[in-house]
Amino acid sequence: MTTRVLTAHVPLALAEKVDEAADRLDRPRAWIVKQALTSWLDREERRHQMILEGLADIDAGRTVDHEAVKAWAASLGTANPKPIPS
Repeated sequence: MTTRVLTAHVPLALAEKVDEAADRLDRPRAWIVKQALTSWLDREERRHQMILEGLADIDAGRTVDHEAVKAWAASLGTANPKPIPS
């Protein structure tokens, strides 16, 4: 695998947490940073995909009326909660 060095300035407290995790897990700091960066990028990609899916739903008219959602939410915790609006 071809690699490339990235340099970043991080707050001292964060760098110390990376060092602590590396010591605790008996792994190099680079491994900790790579795992964290991979995890963050995966979450960001999923978040972006969900936004695109939501925008596509809006464009296709697949929405729920705001007042219906408010009425449903207000009914939660009551003796007769309303069904989830569709």
